[in-house]
Amino acid sequence: MLCIAHGAVLAFGLAGMAYVAHDGAAPQAVGYAAVRMQDRAVPTVGEAAMALADAHRVQPGLVVPHKPAQGFSASTSRQPSAALAALGLPLFDLSTGDDGLSPEMARVRDWISDTYRVSDEVLEPALMAAEESAEEHGFDPLLIVAIMAVESSFNPRAVSNMGAQGLMQVMPRYHQDKIGQGRDKYALFDPGLNVRVGALVLQEGLQRYGSMQRALQYYNGSLKDPNARYTRKVMAIKKRLVAASGRETLVQNETSASAG
Repeated sequence: MLCIAHGAVLAFGLAGMAYVAHDGAAPQAVGYAAVRMQDRAVPTVGEAAMALADAHRVQPGLVVPHKPAQGFSASTSRQPSAALAALGLPLFDLSTGDDGLSPEMARVRDWISDTYRVSDEVLEPALMAAEESAEEHGFDPLLIVAIMAVESSFNPRAVSNMGAQGLMQVMPRYHQDKIGQGRDKYALFDPGLNVRVGALVLQEGLQRYGSMQRALQYYNGSLKDPNARYTRKVMAIKKRLVAASGRETLVQNETSASAG
């Protein structure tokens, strides 16, 4: 009898708990699932990603912001993330282009980076200045790049025993007029300025002596060298740069197309 009484009390208690008053409105049924939802934890990162994936499948036009992980550079990854594709999220084009460089000079940049172990951050402003200065003075930009290779091996902080500075080893005491007034003694360590000033020095030599061979010897301070060794060294490097740029292949392809 005692067990039956306890069972009856328990049954009435459970029946009473199945209904709760809600702001004076009619009793509302409360299920087990609803009680569990009140204590549910904040979604994890994985759950959030799954929710975004589901949302994208329902709304294909949904754009999900993407932020590269710390230490990841968009320029180092030129392919969309396979993980994003697997989640069904929109694919992002992570390519950054070539920061103003021509396709030819971009290939040269890659070759220099591999050959001389120089970072793109150093190379790109110098190569951009080479293209701009070459266009201004009517030079081949690869000639200016070849001078950089011979003079400093693309070290923007290089200093010679004679005091020449930077990528193109400009002597500040001789070319202050080209550097400009009001600049400090470290101004030529700026890659862009150094290249622009170096191109002006080369232009000055060309105007004075009338040939590129003599202009290069003037640049190096070796006008009295009968073998023009500096000029031959620069032109040898330029030949390698032309090959790296793909210029010869392009010319050959255009010639073949014209002949066909």
